[in-house]
Amino acid sequence: MLLETSPNINIDDIKINFDTQGLWILNIAIAIIMFGVALGISIDDFKRLFKKPKIVFVGVLSQFFLLPAATFLIILLIKPHPSFALGMMMIAACPGGNVSNFFSKMAGGNAALSVSLTAFATLICIVMTPFNLQFWGSLYEPTNEILKTVELNPMDLFKLVSLILGIPLFFGMLIKHYHSKMADKIEKVLKPLSMLVFIALIFIAFSQNLDVFVNHIHHVVFLVIFHNIFAYILGYLTAKSFGLNKQDTKTISMETGIQNGGLGLLLIFGFFGGLGGMALLAAFWGIWDVFSGLLLATYWGRKTKKEAII
Repeated sequence: MLLETSPNINIDDIKINFDTQGLWILNIAIAIIMFGVALGISIDDFKRLFKKPKIVFVGVLSQFFLLPAATFLIILLIKPHPSFALGMMMIAACPGGNVSNFFSKMAGGNAALSVSLTAFATLICIVMTPFNLQFWGSLYEPTNEILKTVELNPMDLFKLVSLILGIPLFFGMLIKHYHSKMADKIEKVLKPLSMLVFIALIFIAFSQNLDVFVNHIHHVVFLVIFHNIFAYILGYLTAKSFGLNKQDTKTISMETGIQNGGLGLLLIFGFFGGLGGMALLAAFWGIWDVFSGLLLATYWGRKTKKEAII
């Protein structure tokens, strides 16, 4: 089967070059990106979001309930290598990537909704990311064995996610509320700059591990691409089934399909010692979903322009 991976692969013996310094840089980069996003979020954004509770419900349902559950079912069906399976669960448990805001705007989606959902997802992921990883990981025996060996402490996971996502979100919104003009000026510089730094970090890490990718990427390439496309479709169909308009449907699809691979990688090195299979899958996801998001956003964006002309 194309997506099936032999359980006999010694993929966890590989070591991705990612030292303590690199881990701290990634920590800081993710925190700064979140801070930059938060500078553009006001309390009014949340108020507007909750005036449309159905959209909030659909976004949360798709991203934090349906995607992890569907990922679990996919794993039961294709039975990938245990560490690949746990890597897929980790990605599905993470909140949406911040680049989804940019791609939603590009696709002709609801950019304001995307930013608001990212903020809300960041808040609840502090609880939902540890919960989903522990809950679904413990239900599948091969991944449960890995969780037992690393003695994953959900509270430690909660603290780390709070530190790198929750605190920057709080202070960014605080500055936006009390010093709106200053927040706007900082955001214009910080947001694109932080995204460029983050993308640069991914590609630097890629270049430093070129031999690892060349020799082992074929083990995860179909898993990541299949999982990512499935997530886009899941988000799209979920939004459509609840009768959301085209703009909101595109946004929910982007929010579900673009997961925070950087956070996933950070948690894998922080709690799983950079476990080979998990790290390889999350690293490729971080590169792939930027590429796939750009393709999808370009396609939808052009389609929207054509429809507007007609």
